[in-house]
Amino acid sequence: MTIDKGGLNMKKYFQFEELGTNYRREIIGGLTTFLAMAYILVVNPITLTLADVPDLPDALRMDYGAVFVATALSAAIGSIIMGLLGRYPLALAPGLGLNAFFAYTVVLGSGVPWQHALGAVFISSVFFLILTLTGLREKLINAIPAELKHAVGAGIGLFITFIGLQTSGIIVNNDATLVGIGDLSAPNTLLSIFGILVTVILMVRGVRGGVFYGMIISIIVGMIFGLIETPTKVVDKVPSLEPTFGALFSSFNDPSFYSTAMLGIVLTFLFVDFFDNAGTLVAVANQAGFVKDNKLPRAGKALLADSVASVTGSILGTSTVTSYVESSAGVAAGARTGFASLVTAACFLLSLFFFPLLQVVTSAVTAPALIIVGVLMVSSLGKIDWTKFELAVPAFLTIIIMPLSYSIATGIAVGFIFYPITMIVSGRAKEVNPIMYLFFIIFILYFIFN
Repeated sequence: MTIDKGGLNMKKYFQFEELGTNYRREIIGGLTTFLAMAYILVVNPITLTLADVPDLPDALRMDYGAVFVATALSAAIGSIIMGLLGRYPLALAPGLGLNAFFAYTVVLGSGVPWQHALGAVFISSVFFLILTLTGLREKLINAIPAELKHAVGAGIGLFITFIGLQTSGIIVNNDATLVGIGDLSAPNTLLSIFGILVTVILMVRGVRGGVFYGMIISIIVGMIFGLIETPTKVVDKVPSLEPTFGALFSSFNDPSFYSTAMLGIVLTFLFVDFFDNAGTLVAVANQAGFVKDNKLPRAGKALLADSVASVTGSILGTSTVTSYVESSAGVAAGARTGFASLVTAACFLLSLFFFPLLQVVTSAVTAPALIIVGVLMVSSLGKIDWTKFELAVPAFLTIIIMPLSYSIATGIAVGFIFYPITMIVSGRAKEVNPIMYLFFIIFILYFIFN
């Protein structure tokens, strides 16, 4: 970072001119990303404290306020590191699937103390950090062929669109056909449909930050019609972090922590986080046009963000921190640099004091953003050579399995298993990077023992 008479030359450091951006676009992009993922500040504490599980011993419940603070701080720390070192418009926070695994599978299902679960997150994160510092994680990501990288981006686009359609109530569960059309006359569903229409109009008209303005308009309309509760106060006291801070270290003195079961938990955290984070990083980077010659510049520094954030998050008292696909909403709003991540980080820090305001960011508001961003992300389908069947099969399976399995990592696993097979059968085995054969074996073992 250079220093001039005016202080830190932010524009030069973040390459505003080269990337064709400015402060306004980056700020709007950062705010859009925050609004799209602000739900995690509510969902993560509810999930980790098992708030929806009645008659649970207090010893198995984490403190809600402490988890909220840990969530905000870990998201801010990860986003700051990503912004300053990786310089990508990519925000981080505790991962959704991983927090559910933490709470419902490890703590509730296996009866593991939450302190032990945090210990498992800590160990997997430290191992991640070592892999990142040695450059191995970057080599693994760069070994993925271009076709599969584009497939990952498109698959995540369909996945988040499906999430948006589901949370809006447009698509619902159907016992006969798995999914079906919901009640389109439901008030909150109508608000989401309104948000989609407004955002589409803004985007078609070329309005910069259309996704962000669409969310703001939806919030205002929601409050007018009583669908979104108007906050009764703006500022509230920041909860204490003491109940969870450093609690994981007590598990290292407990002999029961050292078991084959805990080893499996550590490996699961490691596996899912690696491929969720790698997939999101590649998808958002592709959307923003950062991938050059099938390689991601500064990948090592970008990967360092989630490693450090996860280590820090586990000490603070939350589950694994990972890159958020909602960052693509910020990219769609114009974000192109790490400055947008700093804006998002600042929002997470401010949320510690302005928590009452977060209740206006409901699923009806965020759903349209996810759906529209999905439209933008599937554009990578055009970069896949569909005339080559040996490439089309693994790419298609990667894309379709993500939304159907409700898992980014599972979609990647299936596609990566079929890629070496189709390439070998087509006589193109020599074109396959040896690392892809390693992935093949790892994913086969994952499905066998999972």
